Amino acid sequence: MSKAKGTADKNLTNVVEALDQEAVNSHHAQQLQQDKNDRRHQDALNHDEPTDLTNQRS
Repeated sequence: MSKAKGTADKNLTNVVEALDQEAVNSHHAQQLQQDKNDRRHQDALNHDEPTDLTNQRS
């Protein structure tokens, strides 16, 4: 699969747009903050350290 050069990643563009929203009231602000926290948590899970492979049995 080839990507068109010079275009941003669609998923990344959607994330930026979602995080760039302004809250209209306190409940909406809380929902936006939770979305940010969920994204950070998922990012941390995706970048978990690899396990130590030196002590595995053969």
